[in-house]
Amino acid sequence: MTKAEIIAEISTKTGIEKVDVQETVEAFFKVVKTSMVSGENVYVRGFGSFVVKKRAKKTARNISKNTAIIIPEHFVPSFKPAKTFVEKVKSGNKTKTAKA
Repeated sequence: MTKAEIIAEISTKTGIEKVDVQETVEAFFKVVKTSMVSGENVYVRGFGSFVVKKRAKKTARNISKNTAIIIPEHFVPSFKPAKTFVEKVKSGNKTKTAKA
């Protein structure tokens, strides 16, 4: 499902204009992005958490040149679904098969 499809479905279910729904969805994503850039985690009860994870400094190998590279510590965005959300997905009725 794409962002446009999500916006269309929310608009249909709520009766709110697509333009207003799009602005709201865009504002939500902007708030999540700016919060995570500043190092804050975002918790949505019953859905999940958008968290900033710290990756430690490590040494990697460039196989083609046979050299070692040092990857400095850095932060990456991550999503951890809520337990209730995971349980609903597990027990849900899947009409399409997942691609492996």
